Amino acid sequence: MDEPAPNDANNEPLSAPDSIEALEEMLSAPTPELIESLSELEGDIALLGVGGKMGPTMARMAVRALREAGRPNRVIGVSRYSDEAVRQRLEDWGVQTVSCDLLDADSVAQLPDAAHVISMSGFKFGAKEHPELAWATNCYLPALVCRRYQDSRIIAFSTGNVYGLTTPGSGGSRESDPPAPIGEYAHTALGRERMFEFFARRQQTPVLMLRLNYATELRYGVLVDLAQQIKQGQPVSVEMGHVNVIWLHDANLMTLRALGLPPRQDTPYDVLNLAGQEILSVRKVCQQLAQRMGCEADLVGEEAPHALLNNGRAAYPLLGEPQVDAETMIDWTADWVAGGGELLGKPTHFEVRDGKF
Repeated sequence: MDEPAPNDANNEPLSAPDSIEALEEMLSAPTPELIESLSELEGDIALLGVGGKMGPTMARMAVRALREAGRPNRVIGVSRYSDEAVRQRLEDWGVQTVSCDLLDADSVAQLPDAAHVISMSGFKFGAKEHPELAWATNCYLPALVCRRYQDSRIIAFSTGNVYGLTTPGSGGSRESDPPAPIGEYAHTALGRERMFEFFARRQQTPVLMLRLNYATELRYGVLVDLAQQIKQGQPVSVEMGHVNVIWLHDANLMTLRALGLPPRQDTPYDVLNLAGQEILSVRKVCQQLAQRMGCEADLVGEEAPHALLNNGRAAYPLLGEPQVDAETMIDWTADWVAGGGELLGKPTHFEVRDGKF
């Protein structure tokens, strides 16, 4: 096994979180680099779609970093808040919450001002059954956001699905690669990017698009999906033979550090990949998980020559390198799942190759 991931604060090995509280504390811990980056940030930060898998710990991290920096900026969390417990937790952490249906133009128009906006809303799972909702959420919603926040700086999340499949030997798709979306969801994801790009250029609104593959923590993610299947004795397909993942804490840090990133070019629209450093063999990951959990992995199928892969290296000099390596994530996930740790029950379906979600 490689050397343990460093602790940003004191360069000591990180300990695996053993509870939800410890996990959320870890996922939201700001680093000195982030605190310094936000120490000069002017204006409030609004996170749209904050109630999802990634938003709560990112919002909490922003609050913690700003407090450490002695800054008065507000962190505003916008969501429909179908789960009131999520809203209460955010407020307990110091996030100002605002309930809003982001597909309602009148409601969006009433959202509070914010100099910095992180747009996290998207619709993926269920796109096959409700394509109209996928198009509305992924393409119409960005237009509403851009009109409301035309004088703000926007960071918007996209997905590596816009690239299509590539070979592991390529190192993963790069930002300069042309889009090649597979399936209707991926086309709506590309549509989301085009809407943000249109308004960025028309309004001169700075927009940074982050193409993410795949954020993971101990309650959800690709590694959790695989560990669950192995633990339950289910057959695991290795046809999608390779994958890359990024620890959620690293993804949160890189996103928030992007708030202070100066434009890289003369145009207001830019794209960066957000991905881990390693391309992982699904077969080897399953073998490692099974060994750690003390069981057998029932692997079926053969690896296809192509997979959905991102190359995130262009972002590292700008936003910092991911600190938690794959071996650490695999060990932590195996222990958490084997020990019956709480899960979100939201599979990634990373293995889908025809783009039908």
